[in-house]
Amino acid sequence: MLFNITAKDKKTSARTAELELPHGKIDTPVFMPVGTNAAVKGLRHDSLDNIGFKIILANTYHLYLRPGEELINNFEGLHKFSNWNHNILTDSGGFQVFSLAPFRKIKEEGVYFRSHIDGSYHTLTPEKVVNIQKAFRSDIMMQLDVCTPPEITYKKALEALELTTRWAKRCKTEWLKEMPGYEGVLFGIVQGNFYEDLRKRSAEEIVELDLPGTAIGGLSVGEEYNVFKDYLSYTAALLPEEKPRYLMGIGTPEYILDAVENGIDLFDCVLPTRIARNGTVFTPEGTIALKKARFAESHEPIHEGCGCYTCQHYSKAYLRHLFKAGEMLGPMLASEHNLYFLNNMIKEIRQSIKEGKFAEYKSAFLSRYNSAGSTGKAS
Repeated sequence: MLFNITAKDKKTSARTAELELPHGKIDTPVFMPVGTNAAVKGLRHDSLDNIGFKIILANTYHLYLRPGEELINNFEGLHKFSNWNHNILTDSGGFQVFSLAPFRKIKEEGVYFRSHIDGSYHTLTPEKVVNIQKAFRSDIMMQLDVCTPPEITYKKALEALELTTRWAKRCKTEWLKEMPGYEGVLFGIVQGNFYEDLRKRSAEEIVELDLPGTAIGGLSVGEEYNVFKDYLSYTAALLPEEKPRYLMGIGTPEYILDAVENGIDLFDCVLPTRIARNGTVFTPEGTIALKKARFAESHEPIHEGCGCYTCQHYSKAYLRHLFKAGEMLGPMLASEHNLYFLNNMIKEIRQSIKEGKFAEYKSAFLSRYNSAGSTGKAS
């Protein structure tokens, strides 16, 4: 993996970089669409490629359960199995297992859990998670970590941090075992919940492992927005500048801008396609709900001047009709628009950083985006 910083903003920690991975170069900052089951819901891979995405995220937990590690390995990895020719980041499945409570137990060895599909029992150890992701031929693999919710005790947060570090060491040992033809990299994950001293300790321990990149975990998990901003800024400043930084689970314009401002290079979220499936789409003036009656006769696209396939071909009236009629084309077209919107926004962000004007871009963008009200959501 090669990581080369190409520009830095003068007023913030925002930066642009080139990230070279086994399946090609990525310009950062970059948003990664989430393809949980090796498919971004509602979009063909060629549509993602045409928009400009060169990396997507897939889920180790879900793919391990179905269709299974052995089948994907028989196809020589996720790329050939899904016919995606660019990069893939796979998360460890830690968050998904965390969400299964009370149907899981966390022990020193690993995580014991029951499948949400058929109730069968499984164990994921740090070593197994790495080997599953090797079988997937992941370009970026994530360590197994212990996810924690807000408002847990200091003692519980400390225990989760210490176990995450021990698991990170075991993941690194397994990752370093050579697999012929495999060149993917391992990222560590900083935990520590909402305690500054634990965040600092976790960052120091993960950074000391000298892995190719570092992710910030345990944010955007239900905490208040100001708490998110404070802990993002605090944690990001603890990470090495010369390596890529990944903030897990954010995908709204406000959160993306905060991430970039703090020097984050990669981020992902299911939200853009999830809200699209319910008829909510991004515009420069905030989000709009396509099911609203006021769009019933609208000849206009979602946003005039948008270059996405949806806006180039369809009116809000037709899109509203699709949602009201329960046609699957509606969510597909809305999802394509939302991902195009975010990717275009990221391109504008990169350009503003290169020009040394990111702070001005952020201020202008949010002023317009929030023009419909304090929530940034148009009716």
